[in-house]
Amino acid sequence: MAQITAKDVAALRAKTGIGMMECKKALVEADGDVDKAITILREKGELKAESKMATRIAADGIVDVLTNGAKTAIVEVNTETDFVAKNETFKVFVKNLLKCIIDTNPADVEALLASDYEGTTVDAKLKELIFQIGEKITIRRFAVVEGVTSTYIHGMGSIGVIVKFDTDCADNDGFAEFAKNIALQVGAYPTPYLDRNSVPAEVVENEKNIIKAQLANDPKMAGKPEKVLDGIVMGKLGKFYENNCLVDMEYVKAEDHETVAKYVANTAKAMGGKIAIASFVRFEKGEGIEKKQEDFAAEIEKLTSGK
Repeated sequence: MAQITAKDVAALRAKTGIGMMECKKALVEADGDVDKAITILREKGELKAESKMATRIAADGIVDVLTNGAKTAIVEVNTETDFVAKNETFKVFVKNLLKCIIDTNPADVEALLASDYEGTTVDAKLKELIFQIGEKITIRRFAVVEGVTSTYIHGMGSIGVIVKFDTDCADNDGFAEFAKNIALQVGAYPTPYLDRNSVPAEVVENEKNIIKAQLANDPKMAGKPEKVLDGIVMGKLGKFYENNCLVDMEYVKAEDHETVAKYVANTAKAMGGKIAIASFVRFEKGEGIEKKQEDFAAEIEKLTSGK
């Protein structure tokens, strides 16, 4: 049996980032073979990773973006705590993941997990990272946008935005600042639709029905002519569009209450070309994930009662 020295253990720990005792056990099991020890750690990491994935909730994490040439990718990777989200190893993994997304253009998360990642697969690297860090980590979603874009990351990665433009002004002075302003707008004010044409017909119909029901229950509206009521419905529907469509929203930096659409039109006119917002992607970390609620009072009661 090979003699395992402290130097050997330290070297394996430096390669893997895994605890000293785990490294020592792996080296003993591998009879001093470093490559075999790494394989053993990975195999154990996979088992540990699967266990964590099955039982824990990852609602924190990071959203990040990367542009390479004409492609821009955005990804959300979730962790259990914001402490791990700040870990440098984790952040490097996310950045490399974005490079992988741009290079391989996977169809979905399942395809991404099977993609190549520095000689291994994304799935294997992810499980290794879970074993190394000790928290559940999941790749939740990603998107790839091609063309003229602007991006924005809020804070430490709590919100990420990509806005795509249909334009012939991308090389003009001032366009980059304009595009960044639109990305900031998307980041600051979450909205589900780009414009009125993007709103599904069933959503519009449902909103109309809600407004009509409100009017029917309003005594002040009793006896109003149908034509008047229809006008009120359309007016209120306009407010719905202002709150839910990007181009109908008030531009955040406007001093005269101009809409985003007006800001775009004025910028295009000033630059003497064409500018239109083609699409946007907005990821907010953890949105829609039900977080575990800790009952600290119950936990203290449990500890003090000895149960």
